[in-house]
Amino acid sequence: MQKKLTLNIDEQVYHGLYRTIGPRKISKFIEDLVRPHVINPDLESAYSDMANDKERETQALEWAEATFRDIDNETR
Repeated sequence: MQKKLTLNIDEQVYHGLYRTIGPRKISKFIEDLVRPHVINPDLESAYSDMANDKERETQALEWAEATFRDIDNETR
């Protein structure tokens, strides 16, 4: 069953979607982009698997620490 959803987006974004994706295809494009972020029957298991991936966790920690160092150096 499909549901109708009204979205408000920037005019330039709309024209870019219309030009790039084409008329009558935008809804499907947006649904395909959003679906993996909102439909995951076993999200807890997926997070657990990610946390158990030591190499990924090490890379994520390095990235986070580098980001925090960058923020510390910004002027306000």
